[in-house]
Amino acid sequence: MTDEKIARINELFHKSKAEGLTEEEKAEQQALRQEYINSVKSNLKAQLDNVRIVNPDGTIEEIKKHV
Repeated sequence: MTDEKIARINELFHKSKAEGLTEEEKAEQQALRQEYINSVKSNLKAQLDNVRIVNPDGTIEEIKKHV
């Protein structure tokens, strides 16, 4: 997610509070918000996939994925 897209999300938010949005702007806002949410989820998953536990004996183990 680029800084420009985040700025656009904020711009649409402020406009919605001040004067309202057109249907096209509402659709754009929803699409941008969904893209942002997907980006955050993806980044969090990548971080969690790289978490390792260091045991007291010094061994390192990966966190197993529980489905």
